[in-house]
Amino acid sequence: MEKVTLKTSRLTLRAPLLADVVAITIACQDAELQRRVPIPLPYTRQSAVDYVETFSNTGWEAGRTCTWALDHDGAFAGVIGIDLLGDSRGELGYWLSAEWRGHGLLTEAALRIIDFAFAPTPDALGLERLGWRAFAGNIASARVAQRVGFRFEGVSRRAGVGRQGLEDEWLASLLPSDGRSPTTWSIPEQT
Repeated sequence: MEKVTLKTSRLTLRAPLLADVVAITIACQDAELQRRVPIPLPYTRQSAVDYVETFSNTGWEAGRTCTWALDHDGAFAGVIGIDLLGDSRGELGYWLSAEWRGHGLLTEAALRIIDFAFAPTPDALGLERLGWRAFAGNIASARVAQRVGFRFEGVSRRAGVGRQGLEDEWLASLLPSDGRSPTTWSIPEQT
């Protein structure tokens, strides 16, 4: 699959580049990101190089993963991507560097990626279902998913492998026929 660059009003969504390695390495030192995202620890410069080469090259080329860097006026702000699961299904994931949180960038990026995911092939992915999952308690990730219309499906008990072993995961999904209006979920407010 060819890499695709997408635009929003404030962002260029492009494949991660080796030029992003320093920014990725710095972002992945954040304790909250390390707690919520299954990244290698310690996270080194080589970890970032491996990430870029795997997702920017191998994932796209193999048609397994579409990953975009959030580029805000030339600055790396985070990552958003879709793991392609086959049978017209995908799973959305994302993370944002600490200094870029709270500005609505992930919501903006997610809305654009969702449009691309559901638009017909060959110019887009033509998916029929987009899933989302996060470790239970990841309120920030859940809020983004809610803002872009994901429907909460429930808790998958002890399904995720976290830093301390198996953890519960929250699950949600979005279909092309679902609206993109914010949804309300019954999830606990504590982390």
